Amino acid sequence: MATAKSIPKPVERPNSGPAASNSDNIGLAVYEKLRVKAIGHDFLPGERLNEVELAREFGVSRTPLREALNRLTTEGFLRSIPGKGFFFRELDPKEIFDLYELRAAIEVAAVRLAVQRASTEDVNALAKMVEDASAQEDCEVSDLIAADEAFHSRLIALAGNSEMSRVVLNINARIQFVRWINVDKLSKRATHKDHRAVIQALRQRDAEACAGLLQKHISRRLDEIIEATHRRIAQIYTERASLMRS
Repeated sequence: MATAKSIPKPVERPNSGPAASNSDNIGLAVYEKLRVKAIGHDFLPGERLNEVELAREFGVSRTPLREALNRLTTEGFLRSIPGKGFFFRELDPKEIFDLYELRAAIEVAAVRLAVQRASTEDVNALAKMVEDASAQEDCEVSDLIAADEAFHSRLIALAGNSEMSRVVLNINARIQFVRWINVDKLSKRATHKDHRAVIQALRQRDAEACAGLLQKHISRRLDEIIEATHRRIAQIYTERASLMRS
């Protein structure tokens, strides 16, 4: 089960006075509680969320609850079906594999272009971003996930192909929720080591080395997530069966 510490710090939004501020605080609190439930898989894959029960559980009206549900839908934890409601995302190992495979194919192609097109200043900026992230001493899981996503997004951008960036952005939106399945396996040192190796190959304009390192980095993460997904599916149903028997 995830803890509140794993929740990314929300971006503050402008408001128009105390009433709006209080409403924002309520909505944020509901969002954070729901996100902890989602990360901890308190809902069964494909389960329809009961908005009436959730509103009663959190002691709020349907408005802040609906805002939180929509936000989690945007983040990929839920699916919204018009006229039917919100459903917790299914954990489909085949879908996850297909999406990571597509992402790897595009990123590897992108990094080959980046070797040709990225300026020295671009590469230096990417390296600085990695070093800044590595220098953070109190790095929470959410920070590490965000830093990894930022690295890959910036790396693809160096290819100078906006369509590649657009497609990968869409893929990442669909796989974002699975990044939390095995967060305990994430290693700050290993992640930044991989990133530095890719940057070094990029500096040397070695397309084969750069592509190989990136493919290895993504494939290792995919293997970890697929294995964790199978374990988590079995664990979810075992825990639910145990609760029903008790």
